Order: sequence, then structure tokens, then C-alpha cells
Amino acid sequence: MSFTDNLFPLLIVALGVIVLLFLIMKLNLNTFISLVVVAFLVALALGMPLNEIVSSIKAGMGGTLGSIALIFGFGAILGKLVSDAGGAQRIAMTLIHKFGEKNISWAVVIASFIIGIALFFEVGLVLLIPIIYQIAKQLKVSILYLGIPMAASLSVTHGFLPPHPGPTVIAQQYEANIGMVLLYGLIIAIPTVMIVGPLFTSLAKKLVPDAFLKTGSVDSVGEVKDFKLEETPGFSISVMTALFPVILMAIATIIQLLQDIWKLSDNILFDIIQLIGEPTTALLISVLIAVYTMGIARRIPMKQVMASAEESIRSIGMMLLIIGGGGVFKQVLIDGGVGDAVANIFSDSSISPILLAWMIAAVLRIALGSATVAALTTAGLVIPLMQGSDVNLALMVLSTGAGSLIASHVNDAGFWMFKEFFGLTMKETFSTWTLLETIISIISLGFILLLSIFV
Repeated sequence: MSFTDNLFPLLIVALGVIVLLFLIMKLNLNTFISLVVVAFLVALALGMPLNEIVSSIKAGMGGTLGSIALIFGFGAILGKLVSDAGGAQRIAMTLIHKFGEKNISWAVVIASFIIGIALFFEVGLVLLIPIIYQIAKQLKVSILYLGIPMAASLSVTHGFLPPHPGPTVIAQQYEANIGMVLLYGLIIAIPTVMIVGPLFTSLAKKLVPDAFLKTGSVDSVGEVKDFKLEETPGFSISVMTALFPVILMAIATIIQLLQDIWKLSDNILFDIIQLIGEPTTALLISVLIAVYTMGIARRIPMKQVMASAEESIRSIGMMLLIIGGGGVFKQVLIDGGVGDAVANIFSDSSISPILLAWMIAAVLRIALGSATVAALTTAGLVIPLMQGSDVNLALMVLSTGAGSLIASHVNDAGFWMFKEFFGLTMKETFSTWTLLETIISIISLGFILLLSIFV
């Protein structure tokens, strides 16, 4: 195929992205419906046989949701149980008291990181905002001074650490070991948060000093339970419950690594450990533990605990459909030959697949807004590029996640949440939130490329 022939499918994708933006931003059509409509249009424009289009769409939806619906469901329930019992508030307030007023921003970073592992980004933001308001009021500091480190931690955990949507879905698409994604994700996430969190706050203060005088609006958070500290579970049990799935997955991954290093053959013990370390199993066990630690042990009626669980599932229903819609679009790109066209263009390129995945995800993030949809679409484009390559699949997942975080702006819900919570102008939001996300994306890419030298 000529270079022009390879460019045609990419032009179709670009037009599809423009139509998607038009449907979502101008016509205010639901993101899930928009993704499926555009998938149909792109499939037709790419010349896919009419009798194969619906099959491709079904395969995209089923293949994406088949292995993650349970993970998302259990993850949402776990986060809700920890939140509704006051465990998340206990984690935040204890760390803040331990670190003291002088190191308050580091306390916020650590608390947000721990809570961010267990909760989805939006849920973590809504949960932590009232706590941040209380602390800022007590210490007479700017709400944004604490808000930026909080947002940095939540964003990094959202981008790199399973069971969050992006890394979980992309690990499944790339057929990467989710335990390795978690392990490498922690290695990259921790220094990224340490650099970006408190240090970026100082830069932002110089760029937009007026933003640090704003008081924001806690009313926009909606109803959030506020507990007296003595009403909440203990700090240790709260942290253990929130991090339990991560602990189980990490143990299974480390044991598998040791098994490979020492060349130990499989046996029933290793099989049991790997079963427990599977994300679905780890989260199911963690949910059952949370039902006890955050419910029965707190003398909360089982009916009330299950009501929290049901509410959490309702809240992620549309998100699951949107992720499925992203999977539909991705499958159409693969079946329509777009991935092959990209592979042909870059077949003689010396660009690292890790860097290429980051670049494509970054462009799609800026165009589409949703980090998860951008990451999923990237998978459809770069999977053909990885064939015959010895690139580390876990690092491919993380580089795609890093690219999908860049430059959050007006087409991303997170942009508007940050703006409204902290009462910022558009310029102030661009100078804080958008710049923060961009720096996270670039710094984490640097760490991923550095890690790729050793693994």
C-alpha cells in the first residue's frame, strides 16, 4: 500500500473524532450513544462489509466489558463501603494530624493516594473536597493550596493503578499481566506524585496568585456524610480495608516473579496464590472483608450496608456503558484496518512503541476529553504495532495511561469539576488543573522510559 492509501483510514478516524466532539459538545448527545453512532459511521466510511459491522460492534462491547465489569462492580462497592462507614475520612484526618500543619500538603498527598487507590477519580474528589475545606478553614490556608496535591494524587492513581478503569481496561486489551501493571504503576506513581503534588503548588501560586484567594463552593459537592472522628473506624483497619485488593495482587505478582527467577514448577499452592491475586478474586475477598470491617463490626445493619453497595453500582452504570462504547470504537478501528494503516506508516520508524502509544493517547485525550476512551482508542491503533515486538506490555499500558492524562480541558468532566469546586475562572483552571495534568503526563513518561531500560 502507498503512503496515501495508509493515510486515508487515518483521515476517516480524524473526521470520526470531529463528529464525536460535535455530537458530545454541540448537540449534548450522551457520550455512550455518540461513541456507538460514530463507530457505525467510521465502519461504513472504512468500507467494512455491512454484514460484519454489527458483529464488530458486539465484539468490541463484549470483549471490553467481559473481563472488567466484575472488577469495576466490586471496586465501586469497596470504595462506597469504606466511604459510607467513615473510613476514608479517618485515613485523611489521621494523616493530617500526624504530619502537622507545617507538612499539611504532604499529608493530603498521602491520604489522597491511599483513598485514590480504592476510589474512582470523581468519587475520590467528591469525598475529599469537604475534608479539604474543613482543614483549610481550621489552618487558615488556601483551599487550592491543599486541592492541587489532592488532585495530583487522585489523577495519578486513576491513570496508572488497577483497579481503575484506564489501566485495567488497557491491560486487558494489551494482554498484559495486571499485577505487573500495578507493580510498575506504583514505582512510577509514587515519585510522580512526590514531584508534582506539593512542588507544583508553588509554581501555580506564582502563575495565578489570585486563584489562591478563592474560597470555592462546597455546595457543588452534593450530600456527603460528615463524621465525628470517634464515629469512624480505626485508622489501621480503614487503610487495610482500602488497600487489601492491592496487597493481594502485589503478593501474587511478587511470588510469581520469585517463581520465575527460581524456576519453580507450578503446584497447588502457587495456583491458589495466583487465583487469590486475580483482580476479580482479590476485589471479591476485599468486598467481603469490607462488609465486616466497615459494616457488621461497626454495628451497621446489613440492609444499610447492602443499600450502599447497590447505590455504588447504580453510579457506575453509565461509566461502564461509556467504556464499552470506547471498546466498540476501538474494535471498529482494528477490524476496519486503521491499526494496520498505522502499523504500515510506522513500520520503518525507529520510534519506541512506548513513546508512540503515549503520543497517540495524548492526541486522542486532547481531542476526546475522556482519558479512558482515549486510552481504549489508542489500544486499537497500537496493538498491530506491537506484533513481533519485545516491548514490555505492562509499560505499554502505563505509557498509554500517561498519554491519556495530558492537557485536560473543556471537553473533560474533571476540568469542570475542578473549576467549580475551587471557584476558579477559565484562565485559572487552565493554569492549575490543565497544566497539572500535562506535567503529570510528561514526568510519568520520563519515569516509564527510564524503567524500560531496566525491565
